[in-house]
Amino acid sequence: MARNVRLLHCTPDDVFRVLANGWLYPLWVVGASRMRDVSDEWPNEGAELHHSFGSWPALVNDTTVMRVWDPPRRAVLEPHGGPIGIARVAVDVKPRGDACVVRLQEEPVTGPTTLLPDVVFDAITRWRNAETLHRLAYLAEGGAPGTTGGAAAIGHASTAEKEPVRR
Repeated sequence: MARNVRLLHCTPDDVFRVLANGWLYPLWVVGASRMRDVSDEWPNEGAELHHSFGSWPALVNDTTVMRVWDPPRRAVLEPHGGPIGIARVAVDVKPRGDACVVRLQEEPVTGPTTLLPDVVFDAITRWRNAETLHRLAYLAEGGAPGTTGGAAAIGHASTAEKEPVRR
């Protein structure tokens, strides 16, 4: 299992506001190149993001399913990478003073990456996920557009209405 940790100079809620906005997914996830759709239920458990990875002309349509949504502590996503297989990605966030520590863990579930020796998978994935956390930090620390709105924006309130989506 590949593990990356980064100190972000923002609150855990700031991190979860980025995760809650599915349209921002390709801005922080390395390899995701465009969004096709975000289910109305996002980020609730079982909701899906529809995106693509790769570069034209070699684009693969993909989905990511939210498996655990427990803001401001934990989210577990399950990217379905077509021929690459399925992965499980856990994002754990802990407050640290005026900042927070974000731990990103990724492991292959199905597909050819499960055949790689752990040391190879971990090295490649840690390298990619270091950039993923770097991008997530820019968005969370900088207050990315579409991430304002307090607790309601990240699903703390059961009666929260989602921000309107601009397509």
